Amino acid sequence: MRFDILTLFPEIVKGPLGESIINKAVSEKIIEINVVNIRDFTDDKHKTADDRPFGGGPGMVMKPEPVFKAIESCKTSESKIIIMSPAGGQLTQEKAKEFVKSSKHFILVCGHYEGIDHRINEIYNPELVSIGPYVLTNGAIAAAVFVDVISRLKPGVLGNSDSLLDETHETDETEYPQYTRPRSFKGFDVPEVLLSGNHEEIEKWKNKNRRKFSTEDVNEHNKCD
Repeated sequence: MRFDILTLFPEIVKGPLGESIINKAVSEKIIEINVVNIRDFTDDKHKTADDRPFGGGPGMVMKPEPVFKAIESCKTSESKIIIMSPAGGQLTQEKAKEFVKSSKHFILVCGHYEGIDHRINEIYNPELVSIGPYVLTNGAIAAAVFVDVISRLKPGVLGNSDSLLDETHETDETEYPQYTRPRSFKGFDVPEVLLSGNHEEIEKWKNKNRRKFSTEDVNEHNKCD
């Protein structure tokens, strides 16, 4: 699986994707991440990638020429072109699974300023994807999240694939609370049942302390019997 991330700010992407599980998956060649600086495809000495919008309005708009050239530099017949945009469909766990099944090469175009010249949409008909109902300062942040979400669904990326089956958002329930050593911390103790070795009782405790997932339930998740 390959990700080409097209951005004006490569360092934003390199930080979070250069650590931990994702970095290990790259090292083991399970996934490939290629960060492309859109400014490298500009034609002037100042590497100008934006301009004022026709029709007026606040802010600047990313120019179509360098974005087009950057896409063409890595596009193949199998590429899935995605623009990270707050106007896009929201990335959910189910949507992530669909992406994994349908595509092996993602070109992620990261907007900045007031967005990208709309002719890029008209030329490529890309899919617009949002990571949430809010606006970020830069699409590269969203692209890093996208790569993380999709990559961990790729077989071999996680050390224990069973952990995917028991995660929040995989069902309509949250995970049960987790504990490790020490047994007592700041006056709070690990529930005795988890120390009992009785697997049947432990499973009952886990199921009892799962909660149906909703925004209202999140703050209640730490309360367990």
